[in-house]
Amino acid sequence: MKIGVMADSHDNVPKVQQAVDLFNDEQVGLVVHAGDFISPFAVKPLAHLTCRVLAVFGNNDGERIGVANMFTGFGEVHPNLATTTAAGRRIAVVHYPELARSLARSGDYDLVVYGHTHEIDESVEKGVLLNPGEVGGWLTGRCTVALVDLETLQVEIRDLE
Repeated sequence: MKIGVMADSHDNVPKVQQAVDLFNDEQVGLVVHAGDFISPFAVKPLAHLTCRVLAVFGNNDGERIGVANMFTGFGEVHPNLATTTAAGRRIAVVHYPELARSLARSGDYDLVVYGHTHEIDESVEKGVLLNPGEVGGWLTGRCTVALVDLETLQVEIRDLE
């Protein structure tokens, strides 16, 4: 099973839609988002995914009730930490790198996803620690997402056009 990983979309709706199209084309079984949607309208394209979405809030998500309501019917968003098991792999999603590093070192998760820094990070602690970069592209000028093969835990970073 492959999953799609994204973070820091920051209201860039066209890039969120591109990520949705990519994830649907790749037939991912789950999408995780590590926070900073910003506005409820930035979540709307995620409803077109052909799989469930698991997400956390970031530090810039102001209208949290509106954002949370947008997930009705296709996913869920959590305040600080979201966890799940998919294809036998334990997955944790957070926004902040400090928490992500602690979770990765714990050995309790096979994959720990985070955002906040807008910079791609793929490292191995006792599991894979992954920041897919930023969907929005506002800080780095590069709009990226990741695909993760849960069988091998191989990560592929994809640029959005």
